[in-house]
Amino acid sequence: MTISWLQAALLGLFACLSSMPGLGGTTVGNYTLGRPLVGGLVCGLILGDVKTGIICGVAMQLVYIALVTPGGTVSADLRAVSYIGIPLAMVAIHSQGLSADSAEAANLAKSMGTLVGTIGTVLFYGTATMNLIWQHMGWKEVENRNFKKLYTVNWRLPWISHFVFSFLPTLIMCKLGSTAVTALKNALPMDGIPMKTLFTVGSLLPCVGIAILLKQIVEKAVDFVPFFVGFTLAASVGLNLVSCAVISLIFAVITYEIEMVKNMKVAAGAGGGQVDFDDDDEEDI
Repeated sequence: MTISWLQAALLGLFACLSSMPGLGGTTVGNYTLGRPLVGGLVCGLILGDVKTGIICGVAMQLVYIALVTPGGTVSADLRAVSYIGIPLAMVAIHSQGLSADSAEAANLAKSMGTLVGTIGTVLFYGTATMNLIWQHMGWKEVENRNFKKLYTVNWRLPWISHFVFSFLPTLIMCKLGSTAVTALKNALPMDGIPMKTLFTVGSLLPCVGIAILLKQIVEKAVDFVPFFVGFTLAASVGLNLVSCAVISLIFAVITYEIEMVKNMKVAAGAGGGQVDFDDDDEEDI
């Protein structure tokens, strides 16, 4: 698999769109187009291999499933993961002759995505730094009460930042990096230590994403139980994600109903009344 200049330019364009909050807000830009799960589909459509693109995107999404940017601090740049890491991982999978749905392909994709995502933090902070120039210009326009010029500051000038730190790096790295990845086929044989190391590290990386997710939502030990149930269903019963999601929905509804009953008791107690939950009402009817 090779990446043409046109394909690299399209990937660069989506890298810009995925990191621009102005594109329908952060929800459409960063938290939709910028996610590896969506980026895998986009890369697959652009490179003509949707299956491999989606598989690479799913594998990388596990690593960054709970990644957020609190206070502008990032540990990895998802724009680089989605539109540099996924295309290069697809090239690597094809050059190594791996099956797209194999464990080795997924582990290779995770390793490459993590490497590119860490390097991509330079792009993130570079974009933020250049945007400070436009912000300074915007404050001057506010002081001069030229409020109409704020549209230029907010919607046009940031494209310069994203062209420099999103479009150009993605264009160059996807086009030239694909050649380098293909050349590694001879330098790093599949049975060599470097490739085995990449596969091993890649298989452990999803633990990082799951750990970050648990850190955000687990408040007490009992909160681990739903996760254990999900892993048990997948590992022991052999259910897929859709089946596990349906079962989890059932438990979610039960939990919701229990919480509603608790709230009714609390509200009744606060109001000085008493709620009777026995079956005498049926006999009265």
